[in-house]
Amino acid sequence: MTDLIEMGKQAKGAAFVLAQLSEAEKNHALALIADQLEKQSAQILAENRKDIEAAREQGLGEALIDRLLLTEQRLKAIADDVRHVISLPDPVGKSIDGGILDSGLKLERVRVPVGVIGTVYEARPNVTIDVASLCLKTGNAVILRGGKETRHSNKILVEVIGRALALAGLPQGAVQAITDPDRALIMELLRLDRYVDMMIPRGGAGLHQLCKENALMPVIVGGIGVCHIFVEQSANQDKALAVIENAKTQRPSTCNTLETLLVQASIAAEFLPKLAARLAPKQVKLHADPTALSILHKAGIEAVAVREEELRQEWLSLDLNIRVVQDIEEAIAHIGEYSTQHSEAILTESMQAARQFTTQVDAAAVYINASTRFTDGAQFGLGAEVAVSTQKLHARGPMGLEALTTYKWVASGDYSIRA
Repeated sequence: MTDLIEMGKQAKGAAFVLAQLSEAEKNHALALIADQLEKQSAQILAENRKDIEAAREQGLGEALIDRLLLTEQRLKAIADDVRHVISLPDPVGKSIDGGILDSGLKLERVRVPVGVIGTVYEARPNVTIDVASLCLKTGNAVILRGGKETRHSNKILVEVIGRALALAGLPQGAVQAITDPDRALIMELLRLDRYVDMMIPRGGAGLHQLCKENALMPVIVGGIGVCHIFVEQSANQDKALAVIENAKTQRPSTCNTLETLLVQASIAAEFLPKLAARLAPKQVKLHADPTALSILHKAGIEAVAVREEELRQEWLSLDLNIRVVQDIEEAIAHIGEYSTQHSEAILTESMQAARQFTTQVDAAAVYINASTRFTDGAQFGLGAEVAVSTQKLHARGPMGLEALTTYKWVASGDYSIRA
């Protein structure tokens, strides 16, 4: 039986130890974790296969299975991500700002760990390592609760981390996982505010809503990506096709994948057949509005009518919504209505249009002539990310090391008293 109170106590005690470690001590532990991931790869992949087999037996979709899958190459990339975190500067203990007050008091804002992080996530075993490495680097303990689909994978990954922590002489409570699939434990974790300082859900909209409505500690929400690209009439069409192909097909199951393409009406008749030809080898299914559907059908291209609800959903698959808009104002209005404020992009040769788009579109990441697939901690130079926040307080966009710290005011005086 899982005792979350005991896990909370262990995490709190471990956080006290971690907060006092030097950067070198934390980096040593991370290096051991990366090494152990590679040394234990056969055992990790064997356990992951159990999850994959169970997922197929349960009839889970290929997009979800792709998120769940670990391969030798992916595991090597995860270990390399841990090593990249080692190379990043440790924000803990750094002075943000400060000065000397009129009273003579020296005041500083200093970065410190948050304490204990709780993370609830679905079907992404790499998240186990990403979150653990970022938390350890910033002196935070973490309690992980992955989905039942990742039960075997998460269990072995946390065991591997535990071996590395033991080798580093650090408490096992620094990284713990709830592997019992009982969903009641999620509700219990969300009420563990005596020990857990911040909750970070990673998964579908339902999981985020559950955490927002029930957590007694602060919750960082995000990771739901209904992402758009607007092809403005001045765009270089050949280059635009390459960006769209990348944003849609490079890895369709991610939250920064393109879901809805907006094309300016003045170029739609010319551009859409080119687009369909470019995406056909990748077997992308087009869901088009009436104008786009008419253009595609006249060109003999297969497409289906897009439904209103499809404009609000994450496909996480090789499906693409297409809508023709009259101008940039209509494109921005569409994004304002349907966006989840994750990642939005414009393809254009007009600096005026680019400025208008970046000023008026409200999202964690806004791109000019680039794929939305760049919204990622490693791509942004932050190392492995703990989440992509789409809210506006504390952290926004890919959450790297600084997003897992808070600050305290440190005041130094000469036995100073207030007048």
